Amino acid sequence: MFLALRDLRTAKGRFALVGGVIVLVAFLSAALSGLANGLVDDGISGLRKLPLTHLAFQPGSDANFSRSMLNETNLKPWRDALGNDASPLGVSFFNVRTDQGKTLDVSLFGTDPQSFLAHDQRARDALAGKPGIVLSSEMAELGIEVGDTLTVVGPDVELPVLGFTYGGTYGHADIAFTSLETWQNLVYGPNSKGRFSAVAIRDRQNHDLDSLAKESGTQVLTKSESYIGSPGFKAETSTMSLIRGFLIVIASLVVGAFFTVWTIQRTGQIGLLKALGATNGYVVRDALGQLAIILVIATGIGVLLASGAGVIVSGSAPFRMTLSSVGSSALLLIAAGMVGSLVALRRITSIPPDTALRDSV
Repeated sequence: MFLALRDLRTAKGRFALVGGVIVLVAFLSAALSGLANGLVDDGISGLRKLPLTHLAFQPGSDANFSRSMLNETNLKPWRDALGNDASPLGVSFFNVRTDQGKTLDVSLFGTDPQSFLAHDQRARDALAGKPGIVLSSEMAELGIEVGDTLTVVGPDVELPVLGFTYGGTYGHADIAFTSLETWQNLVYGPNSKGRFSAVAIRDRQNHDLDSLAKESGTQVLTKSESYIGSPGFKAETSTMSLIRGFLIVIASLVVGAFFTVWTIQRTGQIGLLKALGATNGYVVRDALGQLAIILVIATGIGVLLASGAGVIVSGSAPFRMTLSSVGSSALLLIAAGMVGSLVALRRITSIPPDTALRDSV
């Protein structure tokens, strides 16, 4: 590594150029990772926070609440086996209008007062009393207070705000809770026939859920498997993953091109090393070590810049960086750069020792 470190000190401009490109790629990769996490949170954070382990849907609904329609017949086998750990759940999207005339999007979850989803006595009391709505805690920041009246646009039903509960969103809309009966009246009117969207399940004893799903005529999914039903979840995550993949490929190509140019410029130097007795292994380790130093430093700078940018935009855009996502992005970028450099290894190993003599003539 002696020659590699000396070369880094003496040819600062050349290495700053490729380092700057890698910094930009690392910045974009880490920023996209933060945006992807933010979009996922904005789509499913409320569902993720619910104290359930599984959801049972109508077969063929693809975990989409709006496509799933179940009734008491589907619920009975679950209730017989799990008791109160199986709860009917209705989910629909509505616009609500505040007393000040402002319209908001909400993802309205309807459930029984006895449901395990009503995690404390205050929540159970709110769902068991007069028709009303319990809002996600984030909506308190909009100036809404307990006792305000929200009008559900469409049915034009007025519901008082009964309180606030653990926050979160589903399908990029803040979650709000109401009783299952109120939800059914809003969605189906007086002809609800006991219908709801899914069965929320809290499996604490490792029941044979597949057998229960077959008996009840439903399809059971884990909580994480049900995320795919959130509107836009699959498209958003696929798009972000594709863009990140392109960035990794671009990084590999850019580093490979720069490394090839370096090798050509150092042909005489490499030939001299071999004439002095250096093996191909020594020369390759020297070159790869030099590249690894640049990749690690440049990637680290890019990630730090992306973290700073995330702090700035986090209030106005969905953005969340995690150590695992940032670490995986950085490692992938470094690995892609090292893989891209392999295109120049054959040239390094094929340079003959007498190159130094020919260049000096």
